[in-house]
Amino acid sequence: HVQLVESGGGSVQAGGSLKLSCTASERTYRRYCMGWFRQVPGKEREGVASICKGGLAPYYADSVKSRFSISLDNAETTTYLQMNSLAPEDSAMYYCAADAVVCTLRASSYKYWGQGTQVTVS
Repeated sequence: HVQLVESGGGSVQAGGSLKLSCTASERTYRRYCMGWFRQVPGKEREGVASICKGGLAPYYADSVKSRFSISLDNAETTTYLQMNSLAPEDSAMYYCAADAVVCTLRASSYKYWGQGTQVTVS
């Protein structure tokens, strides 16, 4: 069973930056894709960014394009989400997900999920 552990969340002022990290306990996901999602209470989980092995272009939600950047480390065991120009509407619990077979922002496509890390922008 793959475990995903997120870190890097916190509180930041509008216009600031945060970098989230997600490390997988096993390497099985390396054949597939990872993603970042976010959710606020009372709303559906929203796809933010997705990245796949092999250097394929990452995929972003329109709401974060040009502000957020997803990447993988060389070992392809850790994914990062660099978030710049943060706004209050970016406040949410951010979740890492793994093992989708395509680059997608659809939550149902991912098999494994982390516990989430809170991001608060004021």
